[in-house]
Formats: sequence, C-alpha cells, structure tokens
Amino acid sequence: MPSKTVTVGSAVGLHARPAAVIAAAAGEIDADVEIALGDGDPVDASSSLMIMTLGAAKGDEVTVQSEDEAAVEKIAALVEQDLDA
Repeated sequence: MPSKTVTVGSAVGLHARPAAVIAAAAGEIDADVEIALGDGDPVDASSSLMIMTLGAAKGDEVTVQSEDEAAVEKIAALVEQDLDA
C-alpha cells in the first residue's frame, strides 16, 4: 500500500480546524485514506474526530496511506501545511 511520512505543519497540530480541512479532502476521495502517528494504529482520514484522537502536534511525523497514490500525495501535502494560517 502506498504511504508517505510527513511532518505536521499546523501550529496547533492536527486539531479542530486542520483536522476538518484534511477530513473534508479525504472524504472527497473514492479510496480509503488513513493517517497514523508514529508506530500507532492508523485512523480514518475522512473523520476529523479520529484525526484529532491521534494527538499529533506540530513537528510530529505522521504516515498517510491509501491504495490510491494520488490520495496519499494530496492528504500528505495538506498535513505538511500550516492550515491555521
């Protein structure tokens, strides 16, 4: 399964606003997309609540994975951005 490890760019980490933006984008993708913090269990990237349960802070590394490589790239790019700016 394609995956990419990226660094969380949002100042507040993957909390309310960044999680909502990422979840909305993942929800528009036909394939399942998951995000995992470190070696932890992956969560559904189309659920902002599940993303927030990761507790990922700015600078943490998360892994985005999906059967759809374009989806991995799209969501990974969002994670890397400061979505609070």
